[in-house]
Amino acid sequence: MSVAIRVIPCLDVHDGRVVKGVNFLNLRDAGDPVELAAAYGAQGADELTFLDISASSQGRATTHDMVRRTAETVFIPLCVGGGVRGVDDVDVLLRTGADKVGINTGAINRPQAIDDITRRFGNQVLVLSLDARREAGQPSGYGVTTHGGRQSAGLDAIAWVKEAVDRGSGEILLNSMDADGTTGGFDLPMIEAVRAVVDVPVIASGGAGTVQHFVDAARAGADAVLAASVFHYGTLSIAEVKQGLAEAGFPVRMVTPA
Repeated sequence: MSVAIRVIPCLDVHDGRVVKGVNFLNLRDAGDPVELAAAYGAQGADELTFLDISASSQGRATTHDMVRRTAETVFIPLCVGGGVRGVDDVDVLLRTGADKVGINTGAINRPQAIDDITRRFGNQVLVLSLDARREAGQPSGYGVTTHGGRQSAGLDAIAWVKEAVDRGSGEILLNSMDADGTTGGFDLPMIEAVRAVVDVPVIASGGAGTVQHFVDAARAGADAVLAASVFHYGTLSIAEVKQGLAEAGFPVRMVTPA
């Protein structure tokens, strides 16, 4: 039997609150992270992803408390990212209650961090968080970005994702910075390009606006579909997305009524 397509709400956390913007700009408050997490757990989300976009020491402490409180109330996997640089950061987050940890800039700055983390904890805990956008100068046409998509890392996205998996990353969170927050649809060619070079699960992120967009991402090769705005502001429910995937022939873990 095929593995179920996972539906994952993403909570971008800034100073202890969930926020959402377009292309990481013009952030709007979307609520309390623990309350939202509990609601998504009840709605049948398969996982939750927290991305700490504060990056300050105060923000990190806030995130640790938030993860701890969430883990005590929501019993689905939690992936936490933001400010992760190495083994020590991962150790703290796992002890706090995270099941998986996302790494982005920390791995770009020091790729050996991937080897170190997966050797210590196993590749199932490490998710490469990849903020990519179209970049004419790169062989694949896609470049890696940092700082919310505003700065090029000078890396080809497809080459980088392959290297990260070769080093031990167990999963790829593929975020299209061109599509992020636009609700215009996932970047399907990017999903297909990554799917062609790695055999670990790929989470599609950036651009969801309709149920059909989630279906299209699954058809392009995504193993999981992640979104923020459409869930936070009530445009779509977890159940509606899962129903659409099921009707399109994809296996999903259907929502059990409370």
